[in-house]
Amino acid sequence: MRRGIAAGVAAALLCAAALTGAFGVLLESALRAHGAADRYERAVAVVAASQRVEAVRRGNSDQTDARPLLERARVPASVADRVRAVPGVTEVVADVSLPVVTADGAVTTGRGWDATALTAVTVRAGRAPRAEHEVAVDSGSGSAVGDTLRLQVGGRAPEPYRVSGLVTGGSAAGHDVWFGQRTAQALNGRPGHADALVVLGTKETSVQALRAAAPGLVVATGADRGDVENPEVAAARLDLIGVCAAIGGVALLVVLLIVTGLLDVSVRDRTRELAVLRAIGATPRQVRRVIVRETLKVAVPASFLGGLLSLGLGTLLHRFMAEQGVLPPGLGLALGPLPVVGALALAVLTALGSAWLAARRVSGIQPAKAVSESAVEPTRLPRWRMVTGLVFLAVGLGSAATAFALGGQVAGAAMGGLVLSLIWAAALLGPWIARAGIAVLGPVVRLLFPVPGRLATDTATAAAVRLASVVTPIALALSFGASQLFVQTTAVNATRTQAAAGLRADHVLVSDGPGVPRDMYQAVRETAGPGAVTAVKRTTVVMQVADQLQSLPTQGLKGTLSNLDPGVKAGSLKGLRGTNTVALSSNVGSTDDVGSTVSLWLGDGTVIRPTVVAVYGRGQGFGDVLLPHDVVAAHVTDAGHDDYLLVKGEADLRPVLDRFPGTHATSAGQYSAALTETARRQGLPGLFAVAAISLFTLIGVVTTLAVATASRRRELALLRLIGATRGQVLAMLRLETCFVLGTGAVVGSLVAAVTLLTFGGAVTGLSALSVSPSVCAAVLGTVFLSGMAAVMLPARRLLRRRRSPRIA
Repeated sequence: MRRGIAAGVAAALLCAAALTGAFGVLLESALRAHGAADRYERAVAVVAASQRVEAVRRGNSDQTDARPLLERARVPASVADRVRAVPGVTEVVADVSLPVVTADGAVTTGRGWDATALTAVTVRAGRAPRAEHEVAVDSGSGSAVGDTLRLQVGGRAPEPYRVSGLVTGGSAAGHDVWFGQRTAQALNGRPGHADALVVLGTKETSVQALRAAAPGLVVATGADRGDVENPEVAAARLDLIGVCAAIGGVALLVVLLIVTGLLDVSVRDRTRELAVLRAIGATPRQVRRVIVRETLKVAVPASFLGGLLSLGLGTLLHRFMAEQGVLPPGLGLALGPLPVVGALALAVLTALGSAWLAARRVSGIQPAKAVSESAVEPTRLPRWRMVTGLVFLAVGLGSAATAFALGGQVAGAAMGGLVLSLIWAAALLGPWIARAGIAVLGPVVRLLFPVPGRLATDTATAAAVRLASVVTPIALALSFGASQLFVQTTAVNATRTQAAAGLRADHVLVSDGPGVPRDMYQAVRETAGPGAVTAVKRTTVVMQVADQLQSLPTQGLKGTLSNLDPGVKAGSLKGLRGTNTVALSSNVGSTDDVGSTVSLWLGDGTVIRPTVVAVYGRGQGFGDVLLPHDVVAAHVTDAGHDDYLLVKGEADLRPVLDRFPGTHATSAGQYSAALTETARRQGLPGLFAVAAISLFTLIGVVTTLAVATASRRRELALLRLIGATRGQVLAMLRLETCFVLGTGAVVGSLVAAVTLLTFGGAVTGLSALSVSPSVCAAVLGTVFLSGMAAVMLPARRLLRRRRSPRIA
């Protein structure tokens, strides 16, 4: 392998190992990370309800889907009596927590007094809270025993609480407000329930006995205690595993496509040498062994270095996701050797497999034909390649048809497979595509540039197979980058337009803290009128969609429904009342579902089977599920607060806002803009991953073009010997590059267009498509400039020699 080609292959493999290893770092973090067991550190075990939903796939009893619960599932406090009877248990603490808003709008955490046993909190002055309106606070808070604090807690309006005691000690005592145990459970909205039962005991405490005493509940020990204390970490871990597996799989397929094309070009550069080996008696296995051995010498060090760099890239990706709020603070970074080893193995195996495939044709031809076939490139596609390419094309078009037919969540999930299927079809049918591009552009080029145009057309036609190896990464870079980028911007635009079109209220009341207190709804009704207010409580439910469990954004509604218009297509929202009704978006339901029943797992895992009363179209703006408010509020972590209130009319709401600290009013337009920003921020990690994969693809494009140009020394020398001037050869190469880049751009744009039109037509509506012309121009310009530079720089170096060129 020549030095320049080896450098290009090494660069591609280094980037490939760094890219796949970075997602391996995230995957390892998701598999190994646990929430910090801070307050539960002294516990021998923690008894809690399961924070995930599991269900067997329809039609396949061997596969089980699982989705995390984003609301805390409570455990009955009565279970504590049975757990206390287990030998070795010294105490069982019913841990209860709830948000508290102080008079100045600051947010802190309220806890039941029993939890002081977990963090060694002691009373420094006064006594523990006993009465309903008594609290204990940290001795450094500036309060004294007997002082009165106005606290907004449990969804109530701010009320006076007497400081009964001052406490000290504990890791978080300075930030906590302590209530009596019964008061905390009542304010939490689930009397008789606790967040978790924390078991204190001796080494003789049997975990099996604890599980027997708490059937149907989770008994967490060791690092799993931190997941109970921080359920958002456990939920994020499960989602992160799925994201890393999906994006990592796409990255691996992209790497395989790029490296295969690159090594195919490098092997074709040595066709003459390998043909001579076959002619003098080398066996096919010996020829393949030579190619594999040389590839291994390049692949191992480059992949190892890329694996080491993946640790830094994975760290940056983790930090970015944490800063954007996609990962909870408790989900830490786990760095280990596995991503490096995995990236090394994947890159090396990909390189070896690609080299073997590239060497298969030249090593398999008959010795008598070897030398003659080394002088010309093959002009016909192998039958297996043609059939496989057509199969991928059929799969891609079938995915598009399926997405159009089913729509919703199914269509969204099909986007990645749709792009990759069409790209693999383009890669396998590349020579046909290259010849079609030459046939279209050739006459124009020959007319405008007679001599270099004819040279470019003739050489490109004769080398269609080689050009196909270059067209594929260009099409991949444009189609994958553009489709994924504009799918994200289209989804964000759909959220903005649907929310703006559906919010009919004049004011939206929101909070800077945990939410709008439940009592504020009644206060606003008294001010603005009973028919002017809508309370909205957000949550996430789990539903089986297209035989897979999906986590769906959900809103619970109370009050007048005229303040919002989700675009009802069938049925009526007037039937959304009681405890056994639901409305579904067209993303997860159809008009035929009205009147039928569906199975839903609410935020805390409770199963309900409500009747579908309506199907609506604005799922991006209002979530995929609408439920009665009370059904949602009874199964969420914080039942005392709503997410926002919609208010119609021009009533003066300032007295109400002044009464509830931390709340304020905004317009429907401003609230829609805030939703848009939230949706954009949630999509940033996906865009970051797309940018990383697209950057690698661009590097593959540049490397493949440079290697393909460097491998044409003999051809360029021959052109110079038969009389072509240096300027004519360079002009020919520029026109050939235009053939390649133009064909790749057309194919990539077609794939991206099919993907976007499918997504728009099946998910968001074609009117929501958001494609920026300036971004398209920037992407095309980057690819064209990079590709032209990758061809012309090595070509100028090859043609710069003063002496007469020789045919090597």
